[in-house]
Amino acid sequence: MKIGILGSGDVAKALAAGFLQHGHAVTLGTRDPSKLSAFTAQNKGARVGSFGDAALFGEVLVLAVKGSAAADVIRDADEDNVEGKVVIDTTNPIADAPPSNGVLEYFTHGNESLMERLQREFSGVRFVKAFSCVGSALMAHPKLPGGPPTMFICGDDGDAKKTVGGILDQFGWDVEDMGGAEAARAIEPLAMLWCIPGFLRNDWMHAFKMLR
Repeated sequence: MKIGILGSGDVAKALAAGFLQHGHAVTLGTRDPSKLSAFTAQNKGARVGSFGDAALFGEVLVLAVKGSAAADVIRDADEDNVEGKVVIDTTNPIADAPPSNGVLEYFTHGNESLMERLQREFSGVRFVKAFSCVGSALMAHPKLPGGPPTMFICGDDGDAKKTVGGILDQFGWDVEDMGGAEAARAIEPLAMLWCIPGFLRNDWMHAFKMLR
């Protein structure tokens, strides 16, 4: 597939590398191409452009920016370039405040998620929450002693979730579909839980798994 990635940070680069490994074509969108110069030198297939370039290029898009910037980045990409497309939403509503005893502060509340805000504003976009509850080092092909971890996803479009589920399977994840966009209220806070061992004990190499 043609993948457009909106972002230039660690998450964007980790997922771009994963897509390239499986033969997908990738364009990363950024306001500052210099942030990606080392990455593109090591990953010859990756292209870099503006947010609009990446959004226009991609059949599937990945939103991989700070949660506070997510809506602005979609606007910068031009809504016409995003309309109707599957957008993998990796973002979390992390506030600028430092963590308290390892617990992040969010700028949303319990009965609303960032993805719901985005879905309301950009109603024609087929958002799927994924890759939001694990660190970038484990996003593509996680190798853990307990076996394949679980990626919890949600979204209002069933076909979009099937597309993202196929990507997750390719990337080595078990997939649990938690339903509609409202489920992001439960999925996004998993990043808070995931980060606590990291902030308290510098333990970042872990993931969640659904057991039955």
